[in-house]
Order: sequence, then structure tokens, then C-alpha cells
Amino acid sequence: MTGHEEDLLPENNSGYKLSQPKQSLAEYQKMDEDDPSLQRYKASLGLSGGNDLSDPNDPRVCIIKSLTMDSPGRPPVVIDLSAPGSVEALKKSPFKIKEGATFTMSAQFKVQHEILSGLHYVQVIKRKGIRIPGGKSDEMIGSYAPNTDKQPLYTKKFQEETAPSGMLVRGVYEVSSSFVDDDKKTHLQFDWAFEIAKDW
Repeated sequence: MTGHEEDLLPENNSGYKLSQPKQSLAEYQKMDEDDPSLQRYKASLGLSGGNDLSDPNDPRVCIIKSLTMDSPGRPPVVIDLSAPGSVEALKKSPFKIKEGATFTMSAQFKVQHEILSGLHYVQVIKRKGIRIPGGKSDEMIGSYAPNTDKQPLYTKKFQEETAPSGMLVRGVYEVSSSFVDDDKKTHLQFDWAFEIAKDW
């Protein structure tokens, strides 16, 4: 594993380990059927019914559909990650963020085939090839059951951020992002760019 790949893994500071191996969806659904607290827990994971939307021809467990940036008074900027060639085109087309603007990112994704445990969004921001101070962030997204017709997609909104301001911070920044689960399986890794500018 290269240093760049290690950079895009979540920080491992919890020390949490599963006490038992992962089980199939059918096993989870049959576990302790008479236990009301376990029934509530399973419902919180989305295991309470609906028709499974898993595509038998697509082996992926987590499919990241899009990232969206919302900023007050501006239309949302949607980064479509599902269209063919969209990931490759991202780095060539940086989007603008006004210096000092507040914004919130959100991810839309689909889970299929099995329970997704501990999905993280990890990003590393660099300017002119050098990682900026505080340029690595690790956002816990959570654990999810496969999507059903009751909830065909999940959306996770991240914490609000504020773009830095001042002449010295204006310019283009390169970002490497990854969606990684607790098993350190990378579901999507991609590079993109944004520009901090004086105005939108």
C-alpha cells in the first residue's frame, strides 16, 4: 500500500472490533425475532421490510451517486459520480467557492447485497502538490442496510464548513477523496479540484 493510499484510509483511533463475524441479511433478519430492543435496532439499520433493490448483475456493495455542495443563497453544486466518465472529468473542471462562504457537503449513495458497516468519507486537500495544514478530514457516514423501495437512496449531510478568506488562500486546490468502510474496503476513490476565489 502506497503512502497516498494510506492517506485515504480513515483514522483508526476507536479500537473497535466486531465481536462476531459479519452475517448474511437473512441471518440478521431472523436474529432474536422476539426481542423488541433488537427489532428497534434492526429497524434503525433499515431491516424492517420493503423490496430489496440490489442489482444481481452489479457486485458493488456501496454505489456513490453524487456529492453536493450547498451554500446559502446559491443553487446547489452537484458532482455526479454515477455518469460514465464523470470521475475522470472532475479534476479538469474545478468548481468555485467564494472566500469566506459557508457551505455544506452531502453524499447520496445506494447500498446493496449486505449491511455496509462504518462507511467513512476521507479527503486530503493539497495546494501545488503539498498537503495543507489540517488538510485531511475523515467524516463518519455510518452503517446501512441495503436500500429498498421504501428508501431507494441514502443521503448523508456533513458538517458545515467555512472557506478560508484572504488573498493568500485564493487559488486552485487538488482533493483526493475516498469512501471507505470499517473493513478498509474502498468503495470509490477519486481526485477533483476546487478554486477559492474572490467571488462566485
